[in-house]
Amino acid sequence: MASWKFNIAALALAASSSMGAFAQEVTLRFHQFLPPQGTVPSRAILPWAEKVEKESNGRIKVQMFSSMQLGGTPPQLFDQARDGVVDIVWTLQGYTPGRFPKTEVFELPFMAGLSAEKTSRALWDYVQKNAMDEYRDVHVLAFHTHGPGLFHTKQPVTGLESLRGMKIRGGTRIVNNMLTKLGATPVGMPVPAVTEALSKGVLDGTTIPWEVAPALKVQELVKNHTSFAGDRALYVTTFVVAMNKSAYNRLPADLKKVIDNNSGPEMGAMFARTQDEGDVRGRQLAQQAGNNIVALDETETRRWRETAASVEADWIAEMQRRGIDGAKLLADAKALIAEHEKK
Repeated sequence: MASWKFNIAALALAASSSMGAFAQEVTLRFHQFLPPQGTVPSRAILPWAEKVEKESNGRIKVQMFSSMQLGGTPPQLFDQARDGVVDIVWTLQGYTPGRFPKTEVFELPFMAGLSAEKTSRALWDYVQKNAMDEYRDVHVLAFHTHGPGLFHTKQPVTGLESLRGMKIRGGTRIVNNMLTKLGATPVGMPVPAVTEALSKGVLDGTTIPWEVAPALKVQELVKNHTSFAGDRALYVTTFVVAMNKSAYNRLPADLKKVIDNNSGPEMGAMFARTQDEGDVRGRQLAQQAGNNIVALDETETRRWRETAASVEADWIAEMQRRGIDGAKLLADAKALIAEHEKK
């Protein structure tokens, strides 16, 4: 009788343990806007997902959904993570204009340096200090920027005068303001729309970094690329990897630790490194295609910097209207960028 009771108890314990283990297996849906062969999806998101799966002993599965496969548009990604439509997203803050005003400081013209990794480390520190309230509705995994943005155009841009009147895609409202100051006609659109817009003549050119050009076939659709002298990027845009809060909070402690160990400034730096490396590959493809790569000299670059300088004043004035000390935030961002560039 005692043996029978022991066997029943043992079976119940085994079943309970098995159910507990099964309950702790998690599938996370990761949604983003670029095709899977893009630099970040293939060289950052996928390796990150594989690392998380390995370190969780297969108990965390990451399902990848590229090119907005789960529906919606790129500007809706952040809310998809917030609302639990998906579990994790990778997106640009600039796709929702005015929603992340403090973070936008990194997009100002000639603000960032030439290393996406160093700028991304500065961005992490800056947001932790100044702007985490902008992300209170999600669990942040990482922040990063891309490398220097530049012009990719059907007709060559050799100076300010040649840009005037051109219909140029800008990815964010800060970039569009800059394009206006420089004399172009800005056309706002998410980056996946650029290929069709160029091929149909809706655009005369686009602003993007080198790394994303191959995924969009930009080096095939335009034959001119214009970069700038000096150690400052024309512009960069910021990205966030955001997780639904409830999806994170539901994880058992050991799986939270796996996510935590693969989040933060090192994750952002890894994503940024792939973009630095992708910039090299993108430029090489344009060169192999025989395209015209224009490098503006220091004198001409100075003209662009002086013309675009009022974008900074516009942003500070807007922050003031919102009750935010924009001048202080700008100074802090510049100091953090300089600090990380010395490392």
